[in-house]
Amino acid sequence: MAADSDPESEVFEITDFTTASEWERFVSRVEEVLNDWKLIGNSAGRSTLGKGIYTSGTWGEKSQDIHFADFKFHITHYFLKQESEKDDGQDVLEEDSFPLAMQDLLCMNNDFPPRAHCLVRWYGIREFVVITPGTNCEAIISESKCNLLLSSISISLANSGCQVPMFVQIQQKWRRMYAGECQGPGVRTDFEMVHLRKVPSQYNHLSGLLDIFKSKIGSTLSPLPPVIIAIRFTYILQDWQQHSWPQQPPDFDTLLGGEVGAVEFGKLPFGACEEPISELHLATIWPHLTEGIVVDNDVYSDLDPLQAPHWSVRVRTAENPQCLLGDFLTEFFKLCCRKESTEEILGRGLAEEEGKENSDISSALSKLTEPAATVPISRLSVSSMVHSARKHIRRRRHIDDSPLNTDILNSVLLYLFPDAAVEKSSENSKNNPAQSNACGKAEQDKKSDNLYLQLKSAPSDSLTYRLALCMCLVNYSYGGLRAVAHLWQEFVLELRYRWENNYLIYGLAGGPPDLRCCLLHQKLQMLNCCIERKRARDEARKVLEGSKESERKSSSHQSPRPAQESSTSTKEAYPGKSWDSWSDSEDEFFECLSDQGDTDVSHTEGNEGGSKNKAEGRLHPYNNMTLLNSTEPLYVPVTQEPAPMTEDLLEEQSEVLAKLGSSAEGTHLRARMQSACLLSDMESFKAANPGCVLEDFVRWYSPRDYVVVEEVVDEMDNKVVKGELSARMKIPGNMWVEAWETARVTPARRQRRLFDDTKEAEKVLHYLAVQKPADLTCSLLPCILHAGILKLKEEELKEDIPSVKKTIQQATSQASKLLHPPNHDYKKLEDFINQLMAIETVITRARSLKAKFALCEGEKEDDREELEKFVSSLLEEPEVVVNGAGQGPAGSIIRRLFVNTQKLADFTSDEAALLEEDTVRDRKPTGGSNKTSDFPPPAGREILLRTCVPRPAPYSKALPQRLFCVLMREEFRLAGAFSSDTSFF
Repeated sequence: MAADSDPESEVFEITDFTTASEWERFVSRVEEVLNDWKLIGNSAGRSTLGKGIYTSGTWGEKSQDIHFADFKFHITHYFLKQESEKDDGQDVLEEDSFPLAMQDLLCMNNDFPPRAHCLVRWYGIREFVVITPGTNCEAIISESKCNLLLSSISISLANSGCQVPMFVQIQQKWRRMYAGECQGPGVRTDFEMVHLRKVPSQYNHLSGLLDIFKSKIGSTLSPLPPVIIAIRFTYILQDWQQHSWPQQPPDFDTLLGGEVGAVEFGKLPFGACEEPISELHLATIWPHLTEGIVVDNDVYSDLDPLQAPHWSVRVRTAENPQCLLGDFLTEFFKLCCRKESTEEILGRGLAEEEGKENSDISSALSKLTEPAATVPISRLSVSSMVHSARKHIRRRRHIDDSPLNTDILNSVLLYLFPDAAVEKSSENSKNNPAQSNACGKAEQDKKSDNLYLQLKSAPSDSLTYRLALCMCLVNYSYGGLRAVAHLWQEFVLELRYRWENNYLIYGLAGGPPDLRCCLLHQKLQMLNCCIERKRARDEARKVLEGSKESERKSSSHQSPRPAQESSTSTKEAYPGKSWDSWSDSEDEFFECLSDQGDTDVSHTEGNEGGSKNKAEGRLHPYNNMTLLNSTEPLYVPVTQEPAPMTEDLLEEQSEVLAKLGSSAEGTHLRARMQSACLLSDMESFKAANPGCVLEDFVRWYSPRDYVVVEEVVDEMDNKVVKGELSARMKIPGNMWVEAWETARVTPARRQRRLFDDTKEAEKVLHYLAVQKPADLTCSLLPCILHAGILKLKEEELKEDIPSVKKTIQQATSQASKLLHPPNHDYKKLEDFINQLMAIETVITRARSLKAKFALCEGEKEDDREELEKFVSSLLEEPEVVVNGAGQGPAGSIIRRLFVNTQKLADFTSDEAALLEEDTVRDRKPTGGSNKTSDFPPPAGREILLRTCVPRPAPYSKALPQRLFCVLMREEFRLAGAFSSDTSFF
């Protein structure tokens, strides 16, 4: 009784059987996904798939994650996009029609698709859903779990009414094992699979596979409808030993010989060092056979590859074959990441001994080159003089310690500076500046559509471009980083020698630096400008000294003449004030520069004797104008050219001007700093037009700032213009007025130079001397990529591959975006180089295929065109049909390739084994023909069996049945789709 009165005895457990289990939630989640993807409902109808649509069409997919308790699955929907779009509004839905997947089982237009999902190849379906274990989840191996998943998808399909087949992946992923189901109104298809390592002997032929197929159908109908058969045998060709090498063997007798793919200076190598085509797969296909027509059993076979009605070929390419151009570019690009300086690479002995001796190599060179005015320039003589100069400051380095071989170094420098050849005299080099501005490749630049402007590199006939090619070649083949540092050191010494001896630098266009090119090219152009200015100044001094000498001689017989201001030395410093440091025109008066085009800047000056106000530095009268305060003509003066600048100097100047701020004082100072050229022109104008006023200067320099008030005719019928300065010229504190008042009467030849060529040249040489190999590589990288693109274009023209041509155009556009910013993105540049390597690989593959299929090229022109089209298609398409099968021009070559390979295999075998093999082959029946010996045993056999049989009872609907068989050396796979009528089941 006590127990009965205990309140705890009244508590009992209640089991809620309405709570959903994990399995039920999983089924419900699958149904939700199918509903979200709109796969619910009837998908039946008539829709005939076009031939080859599985390969040429576009496949889409959708994916989501679902969970079974704590186990993660991926559910993915695969579908053919084009087919679904074309079928909209065209399908005729019928109540009792089969689902599309069942119709696809019998469709013969897309057997053995070369590029598709494995389930598409095995079952021929256009749309399906796959459930696979998550990335880090274990495979579904146990039979109970497999059955649980199959029952789950079966319930989901039944509840949702989805007619799209659904599969689950079971066993290990590498086995590609799937089981699935497809449901329709009163019908169901079960997808089953068998996978073994070895092929059972009783099923190693068509007869055994037919027995499996019929037994699996299990129909009591007699006789059974004939089975439709499709067969595909694949033969693999791997041995290319009978073909030539991808690269020519090295020539050890040449200077650059000894390496595969060695090229001369100025060229980049190209091509693969190994065979880029690893395998050729020949597929012989019998598409539509009926049971009983063909015999294939353990003792006899009718399946002769030469008798197959259809042949198709695919090639398997080698993964990342070694290609020379890609290797050159990659190794050169790696230098960008090096941090060592030239001193650290070549040793600090030179710098230390230079410091001890406290001497400059330039002074040593000047001593050696003083009497060399008429001595011919030669690379060997220059090199010997440089070495002799070094003896004054350090001991000569031992030849064995030199990173670059002397012959290689001299060859490189002679290629970079061909005007330094022994047979060309210094006088010829000095008096022919055009020689240094043209290298015989102007036409090539035109053909390349100024590619260097897009890439911000340098013209392909320039010294900078050739230097990049030489650095790349030296880095790859002749010593790597140390050789690059050595060559750069010698290159800078050569430039200094040319500056000190007034030799123009070969291969650089005249004029100011081209800001569209890379900075290194601009620096070399700046140095050339300095040499040009220095030479012009020296020549002008010689002319002046000659004229003074003639005057002296004439004065000994005539009365003495007053001393001329023109006798002032060209080195005389301008005694002005702060105007001396101004270096460019003011932006405020930029429009004034538009009228300077009429000025012919030369060094023709008036040397007439006279008073202090005598004009100097005149060019020619200006538009028949006269000075406002006299009747003297208005003359255009000889002016100084503005100072050329490189982009880094322009940037520095912009930063300095920007730091002045926006205050009135800063703005005024900035305007004065930018008016050095204006002041120089005013002084030249005053010297050429004595008695002139500011209005005269403005009429010539900026006509728009002189407003014409009226025009009158004087007594001599001459038009007299009366006008005044513009409003902005009358503003108090106007910079032009201030400059005019400050300007002195000084001709251009007596002014302080706007461009100090000596200072700028030393700055350029110092900039070049302190460049690290990494900095040099970054500077030359646009040029070497420019050369790489040109090389690819050149090689593509030989092969004529449309897809490659388009890819090169895209790569060029991409490179222009990567190379223009001052700070390069190395990661993107590395990806771009990999892209160029991929293009090179495609071209080498095309070249390899053309070489192989040209061995037995047909005599007819039509055959040659067909072969070219065939080879081109092999590169573009996953699999190419061979026209005429084994009897066509391509088929004949393919057969010959296999025959040669078989003969080569026979030569390597023992003679007795060879005789025994021939005897066995003669005794074994092979379809009545011994031509099968031309081919090795097939590497893979695929047999497709299908029919339409009522299941499970004779009175059931006739439904599609399909079995796909794969027989390989280490794989045996059966993928079956067996349909059943469930109406009366």
